[in-house]
Amino acid sequence: MTDNPYNTPQNGAPPVQPQAPAAPPMPQPGMAPPQQGAAPGPAPAQVGQPKPLEDLHIDELLHIVVDKNASDLHICAHSEPIIREDGELKRLNYEKFTPQQTQRMLYEIITDENIQKFETTLELDFSYALPRRARFRVNIYREKGAVAAAFRLIASKIPTTKDLNLPPILETLTERPRGLVLVTGPTGSGKSTSLAAMINYINMNSAVHIITIEDPIEYLHPHKQSIINQRELGGDTKSFNNALRASLREDPDVLLVGEMRDTETIHLAITAAETGHLVFATLHTNTAAESIDRMIDVFPPGQQEQVRIQLSNNLVAIISQQLLPRASGPGRVPANEIMIATPAIRNLIREAKTHQIASMIQTSGSIGMTTMDQCLRDLYNRGLVTLDEIMARCVNAEELKKMISTQTPGSGAGAPRR
Repeated sequence: MTDNPYNTPQNGAPPVQPQAPAAPPMPQPGMAPPQQGAAPGPAPAQVGQPKPLEDLHIDELLHIVVDKNASDLHICAHSEPIIREDGELKRLNYEKFTPQQTQRMLYEIITDENIQKFETTLELDFSYALPRRARFRVNIYREKGAVAAAFRLIASKIPTTKDLNLPPILETLTERPRGLVLVTGPTGSGKSTSLAAMINYINMNSAVHIITIEDPIEYLHPHKQSIINQRELGGDTKSFNNALRASLREDPDVLLVGEMRDTETIHLAITAAETGHLVFATLHTNTAAESIDRMIDVFPPGQQEQVRIQLSNNLVAIISQQLLPRASGPGRVPANEIMIATPAIRNLIREAKTHQIASMIQTSGSIGMTTMDQCLRDLYNRGLVTLDEIMARCVNAEELKKMISTQTPGSGAGAPRR
């Protein structure tokens, strides 16, 4: 599951307050003056003489990520270490990596077996723990013949839906006895974190058996009211579909599939929901209608009608999500499109009229549904995000402009901001 892309404070630390820009440093003896007219790119996160990378352990850089509450660390040859802080890339004040240094640093933290696997497949996913501080989701890959990596920070404390400013209806969805709940959105949109909050809510409030299938395991869930078994791709199972098929013989009540990557996994997830389980899964899609079309279109034409019927009968909800930078101060704000599978929505799915789903969502706010553009408008009206940002993220720019200029009943708090 993701990461802490929301940039919520770690280990109970208070939010970092914005600071006034510091005055340019005065040149010190032996120090080169600041360069003027530098090429555009990630901003430097520190000033002063670049620190050497020789014999540096990756943990030193990961401590910086945690201290700054950044979301990601990027390691690649011919570049300084780069972090992503509040969605923006910033260079750390170190020398540039050589290909030999990136390989040494990254091979130090993986087993001989994983080194062999990486050199065969040229990609490797795993999780890495910074002792007593944090965990990271890691992807090692090759670029231009050199070893590179991306580290995604996973919050040490599992956040609640309230911590993440997610709609309360997400907790209500976890109380359903069966069916399929999808959380969708682009990479880095907080899908895994939102799912972790929902699974944690079940774990705290219901005595059920939860099985998660992840690549890799991100949030570590302790047993609370529920029994929760977490299986990691590679270490605990060979594939999502193998683990999902086997899980049906392991007496589960709730299943979480980290990602539905292929036809068989999608088919098994729908079947698991159909046979009386509550199934959570993710897709890299942007809207509810797009998610439904994606799930159906991966099947051969001769099977699509049957899958459409199964999906219409077993879908519970689709939550599409993206993260926007706050208008003032650090951190990001989630924007969610929420579709609940009402009888009318199920009928649209059965009749292959997914293009009408957005209109149905737009007129069903009284039962908790909202389109992405409605949510973006509400965030803007509350002063949480800027107009430029919502216009860049919306589905229909002209429709959003009309919603901002002309409020409708139940359309959000506050008068339109001009």
